[in-house]
Amino acid sequence: MKKEKADIILINGTVFTIDDQFSKTESFAVKDGKILETGTSEKIQKKYSASEVFDAEGKFVYPGFNDAHCHFDTFGKDLIEYADLSHTNSPEEIYDILVKHYENFGEDWVLGLAWDQNDWEVQEFPDKSGLDKLFPDTPVYLIRTDIHAAWCNSKALKIGGVTADTKVKGGEIVLKNGEPTGILIDNAAKLVSKHIPDITKNQRKKGLDEAQKRCFAVGLTSVTDCGLDKNVILTMKEMQQEIRLKIRINAMMNPTVENYREFLKKDDPLKTDRLIVNTIKVFADGALGSRTALLMNDYQDDSGNYGLQLASKDFYEETCQLAYDNHFIMSTHCIGDGANRFILDTYGKYLQEKNDRRWRIEHAQIVAPGDFEKFGRYSIVPSVQATHATSEMEWVDQEVSQNQMRGAYAYQTLLKQNGWLPNGTDFPVEAIEPLNTFYSAVFRINHAGWPKGGWRMEEALTREQALRSITLWPAKASFEENEKGSIEPGKYADFVILGTDLMTATPQQVLDAKIEGTWIAGERVY
Repeated sequence: MKKEKADIILINGTVFTIDDQFSKTESFAVKDGKILETGTSEKIQKKYSASEVFDAEGKFVYPGFNDAHCHFDTFGKDLIEYADLSHTNSPEEIYDILVKHYENFGEDWVLGLAWDQNDWEVQEFPDKSGLDKLFPDTPVYLIRTDIHAAWCNSKALKIGGVTADTKVKGGEIVLKNGEPTGILIDNAAKLVSKHIPDITKNQRKKGLDEAQKRCFAVGLTSVTDCGLDKNVILTMKEMQQEIRLKIRINAMMNPTVENYREFLKKDDPLKTDRLIVNTIKVFADGALGSRTALLMNDYQDDSGNYGLQLASKDFYEETCQLAYDNHFIMSTHCIGDGANRFILDTYGKYLQEKNDRRWRIEHAQIVAPGDFEKFGRYSIVPSVQATHATSEMEWVDQEVSQNQMRGAYAYQTLLKQNGWLPNGTDFPVEAIEPLNTFYSAVFRINHAGWPKGGWRMEEALTREQALRSITLWPAKASFEENEKGSIEPGKYADFVILGTDLMTATPQQVLDAKIEGTWIAGERVY
């Protein structure tokens, strides 16, 4: 019998297909970038011939990992423009990094990313004094790890026109002794950031190249980039047409007139094999670390502060109406229980009942216990980031009440509402590795193994659930579950190989697991 032609055959693998039965197999054949058939190595080799036969040597094969919530373009941009301030232990350590960064790059602005005062011995917001001494004539703009606060020097404040009398809706200018300290919260940061020169198109392309390279190295074949402008999306499209950008991207668009004109008012959403634009992304509130997440009760350590609602009620309703009328997904950043309730109820006005619109709430970190059922009632998708739970568990109960903690990082409770939920990292807010997402979702401990036995383990995901949450379910969240997310006939041949069985590995073995190969459409990209 003449064998059918394939481009690639993988044999001798332990292949987790992530199909409905969560079945395993040994082998599959690939042609024109898609899976032809799966089965035993004997069966596939008997039926197909190919110029390339890859022997997995018993290693573990998974669908390509998919980050359901990240900032891919920002990550690339940061790699070439911003000083890395993550994991610093004091303002003084940051000053040293900034001086070296400026000596190396010497740009018109000093930019930095990912500082977190919760990592310092004195867990308080810094002020502008140290920055002013180092950079009296050069503007400094440093973004907090959650992207909801900025730390500036006096020169940057002057450029932004920021004074003690400046008022910003959906933001705050932190004052001390009647003067700005240099800390700008949420919308207030835009007064300064809008003056930072944008990178050139060629710089952006270089950043996207580097971001893609790093994604492939950790097994990511798809990402959801949460909040992009027209020029960035079109640059991504151009790079994909050049076969330069190969990663698959779900590009959520910012709520701008330019985006609406380009992408919304069309007969069909923009969709290619590697780029989809079918979602509007907005922010309801800020973040817990900067005390700007919108709560129903004031912060335990900041009496009278309930956080911020970042736009008017009319804005959210008008945007929901646009999404509904144009069959787009609505996606809203909601951290606090106040924000989650507000948006759940706002969505409910349009959705009214169970549906297949797949409107999303990003983060859903603290949900009032009585509001969980609204996710199921209106078929609203909770898009979570398990690493937020393990990076914030050491201090979050200092900010919110014990009653609120009942609905905090409640992934199992959220999962039960619709039977599925996508999971992501939120990189560069957290580290880029999807295996960290799996680790945090299943074990609920930090990388030092604390707390012993896991934190609020009743909300942990099972290993199968966690694996689905970084493969098939993010694809489903963008209406792409028939094209990717599992190793099944007709789907893209996107897969990764590890030497580790995630279904049986210890926590340390998961942390130590290495990506041995990443393929997109049957092409090895790492």
